[in-house]
Amino acid sequence: MSPSPSSSPSPSSSSVRAFVAVELPDDLAEPIADLQSSLADAPGIRPTDPRQAHLTLKFLGDVAVDRLEEVRAAGERAVDRAGVGPFDCTVEGLGVFPSLEYISVVWAGIGEGDEELTRLHEALEAETTALGFEPEEHAFTPHVTLARMDDGRGKDLVREVVRERDPELGSFEVGSASLIESTLTEDGPVYEPIATFDLRE
Repeated sequence: MSPSPSSSPSPSSSSVRAFVAVELPDDLAEPIADLQSSLADAPGIRPTDPRQAHLTLKFLGDVAVDRLEEVRAAGERAVDRAGVGPFDCTVEGLGVFPSLEYISVVWAGIGEGDEELTRLHEALEAETTALGFEPEEHAFTPHVTLARMDDGRGKDLVREVVRERDPELGSFEVGSASLIESTLTEDGPVYEPIATFDLRE
């Protein structure tokens, strides 16, 4: 198994900001945007771009360009190590990080597919920490980030939405994970896949 070819980082860059994730299909962008609209009146909230929705499996941070091949190989090994074939994944429910008392992130959860995503995360964690990347500080919770909160002005509305709504956004088949480059811009982050790791049948 080998990563599929894709665009390479600019040769002028010494490092890229990167993470490994499962990308969501385009047809989930609309239900995600509809759910985000229920939070739109909360002051201080910044919704994510629903067209770039994803499930982060492992955040790597700044990766030297000359280590990308090493990271690609680790991604391949992790997929093999997890032993996960293509599986169905359901995006449903609402939650926040770190708590309803202090909200920094609002997210949609995962129903079906939680176990497989966790296995992929654990394998990636093992392979990437072996390369010297920082281990995760918190327990893994598969989720799709919907919005970030800059301050607490809108937390009452967010709490109300989280407590009262139990959305089912849709299901899709996960067939691969991707190594993604994140470029920060004035309009928000732009994500570009660097490599794709197909799940084995």
